[in-house]
Amino acid sequence: MANGAVDSADIQKQSSYQNGRHSEGHCDDRSVEEGELAPNPVVRSAEWAYQTTDLVKIDNEGVRAAAEYINRSLQTNSYTPRTWRTHALHICPPEPYSPTDPQTRKCLDWIFLISSLNFSFWSDKSETDRYGVEWREGWNSSTSKVWTGYWSLVAAINRALEESIPITEPAFYSSPNRCSDCLIEYVFRPSDRSKEDMPLLKDRIRILRENGSILCKDFGGSFQNFIQDFQRRHQNRGTALQLVQMVTETFPTFRDEALFKGRKLYFWKRAQILVAETWAAFYPPSPTQPHPLFPTTAAIHHLTMFADYRVPQIMHHLRILAYPASLISTLRSGAMLETGCREEVSIRAGSILGVEEVRAEIRKMRRGERREEGEDASSSVVIDFCLWDLAKSVEGGRESVGGVETVEMVPAHRTRSIWY
Repeated sequence: MANGAVDSADIQKQSSYQNGRHSEGHCDDRSVEEGELAPNPVVRSAEWAYQTTDLVKIDNEGVRAAAEYINRSLQTNSYTPRTWRTHALHICPPEPYSPTDPQTRKCLDWIFLISSLNFSFWSDKSETDRYGVEWREGWNSSTSKVWTGYWSLVAAINRALEESIPITEPAFYSSPNRCSDCLIEYVFRPSDRSKEDMPLLKDRIRILRENGSILCKDFGGSFQNFIQDFQRRHQNRGTALQLVQMVTETFPTFRDEALFKGRKLYFWKRAQILVAETWAAFYPPSPTQPHPLFPTTAAIHHLTMFADYRVPQIMHHLRILAYPASLISTLRSGAMLETGCREEVSIRAGSILGVEEVRAEIRKMRRGERREEGEDASSSVVIDFCLWDLAKSVEGGRESVGGVETVEMVPAHRTRSIWY
């Protein structure tokens, strides 16, 4: 078994949380076409960690109210997997799907690079002083702006491509001769107004080298070849969860795992988001059409939310999660939480299970309804996408949560890590 692979016994372990109550949203969501898939190890880890840490709690009343709000938001804003294609900075694949179109490979390599480096963007500095990247407001815009947070990474990659730096090509960024550390530092150079550099830049350079080298050595230098190898292994019937497991087995820097009280926990934030972004980017115009990369029914439904620091923050605001006074005090103090500490593990575990509960509530609301968008529109992945966008909108003052009881927004937890 490859290092980082999940023991079959661990996958099969049955656990529970909240006095043995299981969310209906993750254990029974199987179709005949899928077969009896093992549960996502991320959910199993979260269940055990939720009980063991006994800190963050899921608020049942808050879950129900938030589920109604999120369900309305998904419907009112027509929020579907296709929403991914509407973000101004995203590089989209061609339609109809064509594996031989160079844009397909370009899009997949872009997604892989972004997901490889999608971590640790929080800052102690003000919005104007923090790390930011100046680039256009979108591929079709001539107006520039300073992008911060996650979008600073996307803007920096896009800016480099516009400058004819082939930064998304694994053969390029894995080679110190062709792509020096100095060039990478130039790619991620901050805006003139910024008073800090990109966080963990040396770690990002190391990850670029390692992941690019693996793709070049074993998969012909592209993420598209990795996907095609996955499809061959599973006779073109592989699920999103199986692809996540192949990613974590192949790339050590995607193994978001922690040891807590002697037990290995699986969070897999970036591995799951890599697969989810790939799924969303190539999602067909109609849910009745088969997905070109994940043709099995409900292929995405076994993925969880992506346990980071921004989504838990909005989940607490919406009362999906309840924090004890001691944790709120810690967050307000700005104290650093070490990876794998009780507070950090509890926040991430509670977030995973909280979204599973929200998803289950939304499915109850939609049960019996005939909806053109299909069940993909209420997956944990789409709920995560929606919550993350909401968190950024609330933070930026562009949106407030109306019609549902909320609590004061507390600072996100601070963990400086390559995992999220």
